[in-house]
Amino acid sequence: MYPPMEEEKPSLPVPSAPPVVSDITVIPQQQMQQQQQQQIQIVQVRVQSPTGYPLPWSTGLCDCCEDPANCCLTCCCPCITFGQIVEIIDRGTSSCGGSGALYAILMYMTGCACCYSCFYRSKLRGQYYLQETPCGDCLVHCCCELCALCQEYRELNYRGFQMSLGWHGNMERPNLAVVRAPPNMVEGMTR
Repeated sequence: MYPPMEEEKPSLPVPSAPPVVSDITVIPQQQMQQQQQQQIQIVQVRVQSPTGYPLPWSTGLCDCCEDPANCCLTCCCPCITFGQIVEIIDRGTSSCGGSGALYAILMYMTGCACCYSCFYRSKLRGQYYLQETPCGDCLVHCCCELCALCQEYRELNYRGFQMSLGWHGNMERPNLAVVRAPPNMVEGMTR
């Protein structure tokens, strides 16, 4: 009754021509090894204090009365103290006025200027290998913002900076040997 059906054969994929690749860039093996070594060196950079341990701060967090003029200035207008600190920590790449204005805007608009200033406390500790005491940087700035700013100001003063001169003014001083710059970074692994 019905005509016989042909058996269906499974269809096989038809091989296609390989894709045409133009613009092949061949990197010599020596250049590739140099790039890999550079990437590895970046990962292996370690920063240590000369003694191998974090150093103590020159003054305590609550020693604000050691510099009464700065203490009064910081209580009345912390944005000035903060701007001076930032200019020294950033080595002149950030201006005192700009950083202080941003701090003031954050302080008066959001009340969270401590989130901005704790970053610079961490940066200062990293530059001079200072201990994270009495607690974490963010907690110090959130709980005792003015005392933290005064301590950072005194630390930079202790390191030989005249804060009122700014970074460039300090670099033009004739007695540059007095300024205690952070030690150089140690590259590679050491024992």
